[in-house]
Amino acid sequence: MKAYERLLRYVQFDTQSDEFSETCPSTDKQKTFALYLVEEMKAMGIADAHMDGDGYVYGTVPGTPGLPVIGLIAHMDTAPDASGANVKPRIVDYQGGDIVLNEEKNILMREADFPSLTRNKGKHLMVTDGTTLLGADDKAGVAEILTAAEILLASSEPHATLRIGFTPDEEIGRGADRFNLKDFGAEFAYTADGGTIGELEYENFNAASAKVVFHGRNIHPGSAKNQMVNSQLIAMEFHSLLPVHQRPEATEGYEGFALLTDMKGTVEESQLRYIIRDHDMEKFLGRKALFEEIARFLNRKYGEGTVELTLRDSYYNMKEKILPVMHIIRRAEAAMRSVGMEPVSVPVRGGTDGARLSYEGLPCPNLCTGGENYHGRFEYIPVEDMEACTQMLVALLRG
Repeated sequence: MKAYERLLRYVQFDTQSDEFSETCPSTDKQKTFALYLVEEMKAMGIADAHMDGDGYVYGTVPGTPGLPVIGLIAHMDTAPDASGANVKPRIVDYQGGDIVLNEEKNILMREADFPSLTRNKGKHLMVTDGTTLLGADDKAGVAEILTAAEILLASSEPHATLRIGFTPDEEIGRGADRFNLKDFGAEFAYTADGGTIGELEYENFNAASAKVVFHGRNIHPGSAKNQMVNSQLIAMEFHSLLPVHQRPEATEGYEGFALLTDMKGTVEESQLRYIIRDHDMEKFLGRKALFEEIARFLNRKYGEGTVELTLRDSYYNMKEKILPVMHIIRRAEAAMRSVGMEPVSVPVRGGTDGARLSYEGLPCPNLCTGGENYHGRFEYIPVEDMEACTQMLVALLRG
């Protein structure tokens, strides 16, 4: 089976994770997909395929004695940013111009809005109907890993032992929380969780989340003078004190940012939630310190306890853990070139399970899967690029 054929099946599973859930996985529907993958893996001949109690899927393709044990990891969940239910995929023979995703609702993917379309002319693009995300992030990674595994199982050529790991809840920063690193047994690994063809990533953001709660005092507006404290206005003041030029829409490359992800409020109580990102650790610490300083300032202004700030680190830049083992980067580059793919090392403006796993002792850079426009309704992936990524994984294990 081709990788794109697997992906067409996989996107029918709604596996959206939920950052407000305290369970693992955060949604039961991820387990439904996990169990489907276990049965598929067993049918392929992966005898030890199984799902553990936390919804993680593992399996092994035995290799040639004397060759290394290499892990390939992908995540099963999709982002909460857009619906992952009732996905309606189709494949477009793209020859340029705008793509009509949904004629009834007049939803177009415009070439002017998405420049990546230009370089994908002449390819077959898997798209949605414009009302949901596709789910190639990261079901494409799952599909490419299992297709590569199927090729290895059918071949007599020497190859490394492959350890497979599929994680839940990566999109909400918990994918590595309960990963069974002890039993995984790989010497090094790669996440197949990247985007554009050829991208090879071993630098990522340092990341934290911030929850800011604002306490006010409500009273009838007719007698509110000198008594009402509107928590929503204090929340707005907090946000106004953050640098306007350090938002995602104003940054690129190695530049960090703070993103307001959601907000809610009443006069009595309001809440802002942020993600904080920077590649440079010193600047990352400085961004968190700014949040703390603004909270102190407003507490001095309005009274202690008005603002409650909770900062939580999510993951760190894997670069310092990869630099001592750059041979695994060279191996990936050679695999890419062997299938006609030119490797490009780029910093991840985000993070992967591999960042956490690298700090826990499993060096784990990130490989492209070919997808574009992740986390939104205009997500797509070229069929040809999925095939190239699959062949790259096979070469990686045979190298």
